[in-house]
Amino acid sequence: MAKGDDVAGMEIDQNSSALDQISNPKFSINVLQLLKSAQMQHGLRFGDYARYRRYCTARLRRLYKSLKFTHGRGKYTKRAISSSTVTEVRFLHLVLYAAERAWSHAMEKKTLPDGPNARQRIYLIGRLRKAVKWATQFQELCAIKGDSRTSLEAEAYASYMKGSLLFEQDEHWDIALKCFKSARAVYEELGKYGDLENQVLCRERVEELEPSIRYCLHKVGESNIKTSELVQIGEMEGPALDLFKAKLEAVMAEARSQQAASLTEFHWLGHRFPISNAKIRVAILKAQELEKDTNGPGADSVPTEKKLAIFDKIFAAYSEARSCIRNDLANTGNSESIKDDLSGLDKAIGAVLGERTIERNQLLVHIAKNKLSKVRDDKNEKVTKPEELVRLYDLLLQNAADLSDLVSSGRDRKPEEVALSEECELKSLVFRAERCFYLAKSYSLAGKRVEAYALFCRACSLADDALKKLQSSANADQVAIKELKMLYNDCRSNICIEHATGVMEEEKAPENLSEKISSISLTGNYKKLEKLLMENLENYESAVGDPTTKSTPHISVFPPAFQAVPRNPVIMDLAYNSIDFPSLENRMKKDKKSLLSRLWG
Repeated sequence: MAKGDDVAGMEIDQNSSALDQISNPKFSINVLQLLKSAQMQHGLRFGDYARYRRYCTARLRRLYKSLKFTHGRGKYTKRAISSSTVTEVRFLHLVLYAAERAWSHAMEKKTLPDGPNARQRIYLIGRLRKAVKWATQFQELCAIKGDSRTSLEAEAYASYMKGSLLFEQDEHWDIALKCFKSARAVYEELGKYGDLENQVLCRERVEELEPSIRYCLHKVGESNIKTSELVQIGEMEGPALDLFKAKLEAVMAEARSQQAASLTEFHWLGHRFPISNAKIRVAILKAQELEKDTNGPGADSVPTEKKLAIFDKIFAAYSEARSCIRNDLANTGNSESIKDDLSGLDKAIGAVLGERTIERNQLLVHIAKNKLSKVRDDKNEKVTKPEELVRLYDLLLQNAADLSDLVSSGRDRKPEEVALSEECELKSLVFRAERCFYLAKSYSLAGKRVEAYALFCRACSLADDALKKLQSSANADQVAIKELKMLYNDCRSNICIEHATGVMEEEKAPENLSEKISSISLTGNYKKLEKLLMENLENYESAVGDPTTKSTPHISVFPPAFQAVPRNPVIMDLAYNSIDFPSLENRMKKDKKSLLSRLWG
C-alpha cells in the first residue's frame, strides 16, 4: 500500500513539474552574440554610435508594435514590464535594446570630436545611469524567465554596465574593479562551452575587459603599471574599449600639460626658441613622445603599418603647434623680439616636420621595394611597379629641396644649419640615383633597350658620385654606403644585361621582320587548326575544345577577312560636266496670271 502511494506521489510531482514548465517557460537568448551582430552591422564597426542608436530606436518601435505593447494613443501611459508580462522572448529583447539605446547615446556624446563639455557630460552620465537601470531589470527578468546560460550572460552584461558608469564617474574604483572582474569571470566560463563562434566572442570580450581592469587596479593602487603600458593597452580595438580610450586620452592630456610646464624652450640646430603658449608646449611634447616609437631603441620591432599611423599622429601634432604659433603671430603687437622668436620657432618646427616627412616617405619606399622584389603567392595581390618607386623618389626630392631651402633661408647661419643643408644635398643626389635606376627599370620592362641602357649608365654615374661624397664625409652612414654599393653593382649588371639583350634583339630583327612580312595576307593569317563553328553548324561538335586545356575557341574568323566590293565607275563622274541634257521647259507647269498681274506685270 505504501509503495502504491509513493508511485502515485511521484506521478503527481512529475505532472506538476510538467505543468510548471508549460505555464512558466524558460527563454534562451545568446546575449553577446546578438549584441555583437547588431553592433557590427549597424555602425560600431566604424565607431558610429549615432547610427547604432537609431537602429536600437527603430528596433524598439518594431518590437512595441509587434507585441501590441504600445504606451497608449495620443496620451502617454507607462506600461511596466514585469515577470508576469514576459510571455515570450521578445519582451526580454525590449529591455535589452532599451539598455543598448541608452548606452549608445552616452557613447555618442563621449566620442564627440572635441569631447563632451560640462553640460554634455552630465547628460552622458544620466544616459549611463539609464543603461544601468535597464541592464539591471534585464538581469532580474532573465533570472526568473531565462535559462541558466541566459541568466549568466545577463548578469555579466549588467556588471559591465555598472562598471562603465563608475569608470566614467571617476569614483568607487574598487566597486568598478569588482564589476569588471565579475563580468570577466562569467565570459571566461562561457568561453569554454558552446559552439566555436560563441567561444571566440567570449574570448574577445575578455580581452576587451582586461585594459579596464588593469586601469582600475592602477587607480586603486594595486598595480604599478606605467603610462607607456597604458598607451600600448589603448591601441587595442573594440566597442568595449572606447570608454577606456577616451579616459586614457584625458589622462595622457593631463600628464602632458603637467610635463609641458617644464618645456620652456625648443632646441633646434643650436638655436633656442622660448615657448610661452601652453597649447604649443603640449603639441610639441605629444609629437616628441610619438617620435620615440619611430626613432627609439625599440623602433625596429614596430610594424610598418603602425609606424605609418604614428607618423600621421606626429604630423597632426606639429601642424597643431604651427597653427597656434601663427595665431600668436597674428595677435602679437609691434614687439619685434616676440615676432622674431615666433618666426624662428615656426621655422624650426617646419624643418622638423620636413625631416619626419622624409623619414615617412623613405619608409614607403622600403615597403614598395619589398613588394617589388617579393614573389607573389596570391594572384589578387596588387603588383608594385617601378613607376610607383619613381613617384615616391620624386616626392623625396621635393621634400629634400624644401627642407634645404627652409634651412638656408636665414641670414646668420650656424654650423649645424650648414651641415643639415649639405646633408640634404647629399640625400638629393642619392635619391636622384635611385630614381634614375627605377626609371630605367620601367623602360626595360617596356622593351625600350636604348633608353634603359642610357638611364642605367646615368644611374651608375650618380651612384658613384654619391658614394664618393658619402665616404669623404666626416660622419658617414655605413648603412647608406652599403645600399649605395649595392645600387652601383645593380646598375653595372643591368647595363650588361640591357646591352646583351639589345644586341640579341638587333640580330633577330631582320629574321622577325621577314617572318611577319611573309605572313601578311589580304585574306588574313588565320590558321585553320580545325573547322570553325560557323562552317560546321550541321554537326553537333564542341567548338570550345577540351575544358582541361587552355585552347582558343574556334567559333568564327575574327577579325573578318577583306572582301572585294564593286564601286561607282569613275568615268561617269568625270563626264558629268560635259554632258548636254535635253531641255524640259515644255514639260514644266506654267503659272496662270490674273488680270491685274497682266496689266502691271
